[in-house]
Amino acid sequence: MKNDEFRTMPIGPDQRARSAMSAVPHQGCDRAIAAAAPTAASDGADHPRIVLATTILASSLAFIDGSVVNVGLPAIGRSLNADGGVLSWIINGYLLPLSALLLLGGAAGDRFGRRRILVLGVALFALASAWCALAPTASLLVAGRIVQGAGAALLMPNSLAILGTHFEGEARGRAIGIWAAVGAAAGAIGPLIGGWLVDVTGWRAIFFINLPLAAATIVLALRYLRADAPTGETPAATLDIAGAATASIGLAALTWGLTVATSGAGLHWQSGLGIVIGAVLMLLFLRVEQRAGDSAMLPLSLFRSHSFSGLNLMTFLLYGALGALLLVLPFVLIEYDHYSASEAGAALLPLPVVIALASSTMGRLAGKLGARLPLTAGPIIVAAGFMLAMRIGGGSYWTTTLPAMLVIAIGMAVAVAPLTTAVLSSVDAAHSGVASGFNSAVARAGGLFTTALLAAVLGAQGAALLDAFHVAALACAVTALASAGCAWRWISA
Repeated sequence: MKNDEFRTMPIGPDQRARSAMSAVPHQGCDRAIAAAAPTAASDGADHPRIVLATTILASSLAFIDGSVVNVGLPAIGRSLNADGGVLSWIINGYLLPLSALLLLGGAAGDRFGRRRILVLGVALFALASAWCALAPTASLLVAGRIVQGAGAALLMPNSLAILGTHFEGEARGRAIGIWAAVGAAAGAIGPLIGGWLVDVTGWRAIFFINLPLAAATIVLALRYLRADAPTGETPAATLDIAGAATASIGLAALTWGLTVATSGAGLHWQSGLGIVIGAVLMLLFLRVEQRAGDSAMLPLSLFRSHSFSGLNLMTFLLYGALGALLLVLPFVLIEYDHYSASEAGAALLPLPVVIALASSTMGRLAGKLGARLPLTAGPIIVAAGFMLAMRIGGGSYWTTTLPAMLVIAIGMAVAVAPLTTAVLSSVDAAHSGVASGFNSAVARAGGLFTTALLAAVLGAQGAALLDAFHVAALACAVTALASAGCAWRWISA
């Protein structure tokens, strides 16, 4: 696939993402990709406000769902008698296809028409949500989450591509700014609303609520979005099915092996074999992409840039740590400190609020100082926040959880905007879309692997749960420090 096709891809360290991660950290690169999307011949959207509302509704489905499910995990576990390994898969069942198919979803929009793929993705997401809401067993819930993730991989890149193609010039900038602001607000209140739904009506409501939102999105999309012409006849529109399949199966095998190895079963020949097969398939994926050349969904030539490689390693580590926090903190607050689901959702509010308020300021500051200093300092501050998180458990929210959340939020705010800029600056303009799309997938893959490693935490109870959480917080602090080392080593001042 040629590079121009990736200019419409959305990207993480907005962020986002919120999948098991908050949407807010991912919005910076999402904004950049929408701005880079090719414009249509028209001077702008025929119904600009409705077009904007449609793209916001579509992307919010995917962004909010991940964080809301985190708050509902304890209730799901009790209702379906699910152990820690199964609870991990309820999260990773969503993150796995989202991480592996994100680039392919954008390419499918280029080939078959973005509105068509957006509607398909939203419809698939809605059907999977209904399946999840009605699932009688944990295994069927995981199956529904996998389909949800596939739907999200279709709708997310195309919602932002549509936003970029319906607006031009200053109107495009205003539209993207509004989209980012509303997305930040949705990311802030999503866990709170999800917790309230769990407390009042039960965990199934967090999936049922997607149905009217998806229906409204589909109606608006069919009525007000342009039916862009597919480009399937051109050689550039070839889909990298082999690469997507190899990456998906490889990530699945690695995730399964790590989940089993860190749960009660421990490391044995089956989990070890899964890890080995996954690693071999990921190496094979690199070979497939090399042979695919211009049709590859991930051109390997990008990794000739040491800065690009270092930034993605940093992203994997930093967002892996953040994903772990967003997963286990609500679980510990509910199971150990006996918070309600609503209270646990509210406990997460400082993170998206601080990031939303401070990221633009840090972006301007990074423009003066360069990316290296904030990308080193931010993760160090995040690591300090994780050290403070080791005090969580049994104490007051105001003296234990809130200080840790504020410090982590400040550190993320310092890093988010400079990371976006640095990723886009590490490659030439022709590769900005694929670079940003890959960085988004890497951010979500970080959450995927940390979730797989947290099965023991989700399966513990009482004092053992608190001890496991403190060990996880310490590991996240070390991981954040490692991401700071990557920034200092590979990013130029």
